[in-house]
Amino acid sequence: MKFLDQAKVYIRSGDGGAGCVSFRREKFIEFGGPDGGDGGRGGDVIVECVQGLNTLIDYRFKQHFKAKTGVHGMGKNRTGAKGADVVLKVPVGTQVLDEDEETLLADFTEVGQSIVLAKGGNGGFGNAYFTTSTNRAPRRANPGLEGEERWVWLRLKLIADAGLVGLPNAGKSTFLAAVSAAKPKIADYPFTTLHPNLGVVGVDGREFVMADIPGLIEGAHEGVGLGDRFLGHVERCRVLLHLVDGTSEHAGEAYKTVRAELEAYGAGLTDKPEIVALSKVDALSPELRKQQLARLKRAAKKTPVALSSASREAVDVTLRQLLAVIDEAKGVEAAEAMPKIAEEAWRP
Repeated sequence: MKFLDQAKVYIRSGDGGAGCVSFRREKFIEFGGPDGGDGGRGGDVIVECVQGLNTLIDYRFKQHFKAKTGVHGMGKNRTGAKGADVVLKVPVGTQVLDEDEETLLADFTEVGQSIVLAKGGNGGFGNAYFTTSTNRAPRRANPGLEGEERWVWLRLKLIADAGLVGLPNAGKSTFLAAVSAAKPKIADYPFTTLHPNLGVVGVDGREFVMADIPGLIEGAHEGVGLGDRFLGHVERCRVLLHLVDGTSEHAGEAYKTVRAELEAYGAGLTDKPEIVALSKVDALSPELRKQQLARLKRAAKKTPVALSSASREAVDVTLRQLLAVIDEAKGVEAAEAMPKIAEEAWRP
């Protein structure tokens, strides 16, 4: 299945049904009069977050969604039925943006959340509504109101606890395959990974979700390579694992290149907790390994982990460090949420 993380769709809610002009006239009925019913309300356009989806592929070949028009009113004071709603089902982590791609309309972070993006038009009044003491036989009825229409963007940002960043061929996919059941494509050429991958990582009886995104190169924020569009998938991560290829010419320069792209992208990625690791150390001589670790330490201003996914050297150590940061971040989030919960609970 093709991975799709953004789509532009057109939505339109249903028009309201028209009111009816009708009069009751039956044999042996002394008093007739107007009995035209009201029109039904048009259908709404609803976006709902559901379980079991991890891509927006459903919106690749169908981009127009229109709710049904309300049924017109009928005689005998019969009100028209409401038009059928249209429900757009999206995965967790989807954002709904206005046509300008900047105005955020909704952000779905939990299954079950929903929002009405376009309300259906109200149905028109039938002539029975306009009956007064002086106008006993009105011959007018209202048409239904038109529905709303707009273009919106659906943008998916994967929800993961940890995110993998680094240059192409830094060993990100190999690391994800080594610590989870995910099967990302692995090859000895750049940009093997063309779309984000998710994997459930287990360590010490605990589990967390890790996201692997395509590699960044210098100038990615300007569209070089695959660009930085996929960085949106690590915006929600609590910690970043920055992998630097130990077989590169200069580990420190490789680290600075990726950090510059993260800073150019913004969205607070440079402020997230980061664990730095020198990958592929099993392919280095002791002298080169020591030299690359020293270069990386000077550039990152922290002690890096010497990591090898092939021999599993320091893999569990790295996972435990990630888990410790994730637990700490969850504790802070829970502490910040407690006052809000207490305030809502005691609100009169």
